Amino acid sequence: MTGTLALPLQMAYALPYAKEYSMTTTTDARHVRLFRNGRNQAVRIPREFELPGEEAIMRREGNKLIIEPVQATSFRALLAQWEPLDETWPDIDDQPPEPVAF
Repeated sequence: MTGTLALPLQMAYALPYAKEYSMTTTTDARHVRLFRNGRNQAVRIPREFELPGEEAIMRREGNKLIIEPVQATSFRALLAQWEPLDETWPDIDDQPPEPVAF
């Protein structure tokens, strides 16, 4: 059998998938390992892909997992989102505080 490559049946089926995978990888991708952390599956994020902050949003799109940083909202922006209250507040007597002995 010169000129032909004899492959085990399992490898012959795996080659098209391996070829497809290698064609879809990009230069900004990196191979990482998954591991167990208690009952959760976890992945170590390489330094060049680190996200800012302490929290992230994860969502699934088909067979892909997308991890995005949580966008911090400033206090001013948060207040701008709130509607003004339409409440009537009772009058409160503004009395001086009671003396305290130290």
